[in-house]
Amino acid sequence: MAALLEAQGLKAFYGQTQALHDVSFSLQPGGITTLLGANGAGKTTTLRSICGMVRTEGSIKLDGQPIAGKATEDIIRLGVGHVPEGRGTFTNLSVGENLRVAAYTRKDKVAAERDLGMVFEYFPILKARVNQQAGTLSGGEQQMLAISRALMLSPRLMLLDEPSFGLAPLIVQEIFRIMRRINSEARVSMLLVEQNAALALELADHAYVLETGRVVMSGKSADVKNNEAIRKSYLGY
Repeated sequence: MAALLEAQGLKAFYGQTQALHDVSFSLQPGGITTLLGANGAGKTTTLRSICGMVRTEGSIKLDGQPIAGKATEDIIRLGVGHVPEGRGTFTNLSVGENLRVAAYTRKDKVAAERDLGMVFEYFPILKARVNQQAGTLSGGEQQMLAISRALMLSPRLMLLDEPSFGLAPLIVQEIFRIMRRINSEARVSMLLVEQNAALALELADHAYVLETGRVVMSGKSADVKNNEAIRKSYLGY
């Protein structure tokens, strides 16, 4: 099966500083792939590279078509939804306004309304809060809103950056349970950056480990999870 997303020899730069060094990875349609690594390993930069938010060299393909060098908004239109670290919601707008802004550029308004209903099915608390200002939501609710905003773009691929950050364990478990539903029912592929390696490996089917901007290990999540070096470095046993 052809990869939905594929990077080959990816390099990324912040000014003159190189953050990624010949990173290569792929993600299958309908799959969940996780990027693991310590802070500063290049995980967030990898997501930003896919979205055209940093200067890159090398190849990035979506459905076999090159996207490196395209504008961020054009990449989003191709079906890539980005849930950034820190959630990135419009705090002064209501929950409903956040969701409708996300769907503003969609031409099929009937499908957008259908997706709004889907979002409220996954996250019923957002339906109850639909007229509430987003900035007054709890951290968990804001993360649900951030995921929902990406869903309103009708993505084929979601890039999720630290969705568990700063949230209580029970909320994290609920969000990851819903992410699994979204992947299974809506067939949305996911590329997940997550500090909680045990949780990420449980959700994902494939994993890549980054160190100082380089891929140092990859494989099926079960194999990576059982690797002794990974257990000691990231899983704590």
